[in-house]
Formats: sequence, C-alpha cells, structure tokens
Amino acid sequence: MTLVEGAEAATAAVPDRPLRRNRDFLLLWSGASLSFLAARVTAVAYPLIVLWHTGSPLAMSVVSTAALLPLLLVQLPAGALVDRWDRRRLMLVCEAGRLTAVGSVALALAAGRMTVAHLAAAAFVEASLAVFYRLAERGAVRNLVHPAHLSAALAQNEARGRAAGLLGQPGGVLLQSAARWLPFGFGVLGYLVSALSLLLIRKDFQQERPDRTAGNRMADEVSEGMRWLWRQRFLRAALGYVAGTNVLFQMLALALILRIKEAGLPSATLAVVVGIGGVGGLCGALAGGRIQRRTRQRTLLVGGAVAWTVLIGAMGFTSEPVLLGALYAGTGFVGAVFNVAAAVYQVRTTPDALQGRVAATAGLIGSGTNALGSFAGGVLLAVWGAETTVRAIAAAMAVLALFAVVAPDLKGEITDDPTDTDTGTGTGTGTGG
Repeated sequence: MTLVEGAEAATAAVPDRPLRRNRDFLLLWSGASLSFLAARVTAVAYPLIVLWHTGSPLAMSVVSTAALLPLLLVQLPAGALVDRWDRRRLMLVCEAGRLTAVGSVALALAAGRMTVAHLAAAAFVEASLAVFYRLAERGAVRNLVHPAHLSAALAQNEARGRAAGLLGQPGGVLLQSAARWLPFGFGVLGYLVSALSLLLIRKDFQQERPDRTAGNRMADEVSEGMRWLWRQRFLRAALGYVAGTNVLFQMLALALILRIKEAGLPSATLAVVVGIGGVGGLCGALAGGRIQRRTRQRTLLVGGAVAWTVLIGAMGFTSEPVLLGALYAGTGFVGAVFNVAAAVYQVRTTPDALQGRVAATAGLIGSGTNALGSFAGGVLLAVWGAETTVRAIAAAMAVLALFAVVAPDLKGEITDDPTDTDTGTGTGTGTGG
C-alpha cells in the first residue's frame, strides 16, 4: 500500500469499534506496559546494587554506561533488522532474552555470587533488546489500530511510558530495599507477561513486504532509511530542532540539581521537583492526542518553544520547590505533547517497510545530543552557576523558537489535507500532522 492509498483508506473507512474495544491493541499495550515498567525498575536497580556491593562509584559508572551504550551502538542496525524480520517473533525473542538476562541477575544475587562484569553484561543485553522491542512495537501499532485511532493509540503509549517512569524509579528502590534480587525478579515477571500477551494477538504486525534477507548489505539498508528521512524536508528540519532542545534539557536537568543545592535545600527536594514534573508529563501525554489532532506540527513547534522559553526563564528567578516543580511540570507537559505529535507524524508518513530504520535514525539523532548537553551544562554551571545558566538556557530556547518561525522547511509538513504535500519528498501526500 502506498502513502496515497493509505491516506485515501484512512479518509474513507470508519472504525467499526472504539479503541478501548480493540482486543489486539489492548493486549499489546498492556503487555508493553509491564515490559516498560520492568525495564524502569531494573534500570534504577543496577547502579544501586553495584554501589551497595562494591562501594565503588567507578564500578557503578561502568554498569550505567553499559546500559546506555545500546542507544548509540545498536539503534541503526536494530532499525534495519526490525524492517527485515517478523516484528512479532522479534518482540518475543526480545522478551525471552530480557527475561533470561534479568533472571540470571536475580539468581546470582539470591546466591550471593554477583560480579560487576555480570551486571554490566546483563544491563547491556537488556538495554539492547529494549531498543529492538521499542522499534518493533512502534511499527506494529499502526497495523493493529484503525488509522483514525492512531494518534489516540500513540498518545496512550506516551502516557504508558511516563507512568512507567513515575512508578518504576521508586518501585525499583523499594524492591531492592526489601531484597536485592526483587527488582530483577519483578523484571522476569514483567517480561513473561509481555511475551504471553504477544502470543494472544491475532493480527499481523506488518504489511506484506518482499524478502530482503538475501543480497542486501546491512549498511545499504540503513542508508536507505537515512536517505528517505533526508528527503523529508519537514522531518529533517524538525529533527534538527528536537536535537537542539534535547541539548538544552540535558543542561536544565543538571542546572536544577545545582539550583537546589545553591539554595541550601535538602537533596530530597529534587525528588519533589522531579515528581511534580513527572505528573505534568503524564498529563501532557494524556492530552497529546487531542492537541495533535487539532494543531499543525509547526504551530506546536513554535508555541512549544515559546512556552518553554517562558517556563525555563521563570525557573531562573525562583528556588521555591513547589514553584520549581510546577514550572518543570509545564515543560514536561509540552514535551509529552511534542512526543505524541512527533510519533504520530513519523508513523503516518513513513512507509511500513521503513518504519524501523526511520525511527532508529530519528532516535539516534535525538538521543545522540544528550552527551553534548551534559558536557556543555557542566562547563556553564562551573563558570556561571545555576541561576545564570538557567537564564541562558531560556535565551537559547528563544532562539530555537525564532528558528521554528523562520525556517522554510518547517512550513512543508504533510497534513490530513489531501492537497497538502511536502515538496521536498517527491512521494506525494501522507496522513500525518
């Protein structure tokens, strides 16, 4: 099916039942919810377990780095393989592999035979399989729901991720306080239930596509996804914008920690601020689908950058915890709406056979700027302190808002209007926006 045919089908067909009665989507969503929660619980447990057993910050950083490396090393090949292999089978393999990895850690901790090398290897395997699972699941959603329900489905996915973050971090801490192996035992249970839910889904997770396993080099397939993304003028410019905002938010996360310390507030205050901010992100995810359906992407980009500028700027003039939390919640609300809108646009406009590679490339661009933001934030905080750095972040966000206003490529989004085209693609109309 082409993008034009997909747009016509989405316009002509009417859903025969509401999303809440879509059995296959509910099975995927609920299973993935437990999978995401299990990943959050084990993610916070890894560094805690290492520090508790060894007392070494260096050992803790080794394990933490092992869990982050897949974001840089695995995404591009994972995208190509997701587009090559059957998505359901791949997701089942991912859950079986993650269950085995965290299960081995639970057994080792229960037996008192934990080693740093074992934890680092388990963290790397679990995080690598999580990359594959996430890419396959995003591509699968559009094949399980009616096109009219896609934005609502992806909004629920965003809310699921935000809720997993809110519950997973404190949950991981509490479980490992009760017994060191419990977070990983919970991971085994979560991945097992997720795998069982996948087995119960009836629909196919992808459209018919040619066999690309023979005669194709991995590099060629990765390049195909990159070339397609580069030809999408709006997506290309929007990703540059997103990369810039990610740099600033990595800086802001560090600045908030120092802001609280400079104000002489207890370290627990940070948990209050981040917790309130997490609630804002969850609310944004729940509202994101409705906002996305009523607002053009460019309007979201400009309006969101302006809102971020005001909210972050206000953080530079207060150290009161509840107010900081409220302002941080505002930034989280806008960020969650952005995530929903970006996911809907990317999934709708990308051909099914390229879903994995395009999502992987976009994810690499977005997450690849995180290290730069952390480094730059550390330098600025050392030179200027938290207050001035936060104000500088707000000024930089204002520059990005101006970029969103004047950038010509951000005026070329594909919308639900069948006469609307992205003149840089040569692919005709799509169904995004």
